[in-house]
Amino acid sequence: MEETPRGGANDGTIQVLLVEDDERLARLTARYLQEHGLVVTVARTGPEGLSEASRHPFDVILLDLMLPGRDGVEVCRELRTRSDVPIIMVTARGEEADRVLGLETGADDYLLKPYSSRELLARIRAQVRRSRGQAGPATQPIQVGRLQLDPSSLTATLDGRALSLTSYEFVLLRVLAERAGRVLNREQILDLTKGSADEVFDRSIDVHIFRLRQKLEEDPRNPKLLKTVRGAGYMLTRGDEP
Repeated sequence: MEETPRGGANDGTIQVLLVEDDERLARLTARYLQEHGLVVTVARTGPEGLSEASRHPFDVILLDLMLPGRDGVEVCRELRTRSDVPIIMVTARGEEADRVLGLETGADDYLLKPYSSRELLARIRAQVRRSRGQAGPATQPIQVGRLQLDPSSLTATLDGRALSLTSYEFVLLRVLAERAGRVLNREQILDLTKGSADEVFDRSIDVHIFRLRQKLEEDPRNPKLLKTVRGAGYMLTRGDEP
């Protein structure tokens, strides 16, 4: 395990956990991020990554899919049982099924190798802005039927019950809530959530919607709040629709 000196918890420094078994790639990536003011801890295996994540708070985790000990999917799934830290899955495997699997297990974003270091840095900063509530200007709480969102704290409740959402899930839910009763197609959702063009593939939005439904609906297979309009897109109901 390699670690650079850590910044203060509230000084705005971005703390990154990089879980990558390719020594050369990990070294080059860590060096680039450090040169741009980020603090990077490197773990080489799945178990080591889980251990580091439990020992220290991080602002974002870069998680390789193919890892010794436990693969990235297993690590991501376990992390999501105890943390909403933004997770960017990084892998050389580009099949859509692999990307969907990463999202289904809780990753917020997905980046394919070989990737641009500048793009990686931009995605890290975007995820951290979302998680810190800095993705846009603070607004008043949004009330849609039984659902309430507080953009200033990135929190949401349903019938007074707190929802455990990742930063991207909150942004997605806010986009839908601000347009409750309107149907949004995938392209509109990607644009409104400021998704990168590299994130556009057939099922990425579907997977995020699926995950949201698991947290919003009593019966996700028969949704009442977050509906699919066949051939058109998705819609969050205003709360008065049947």
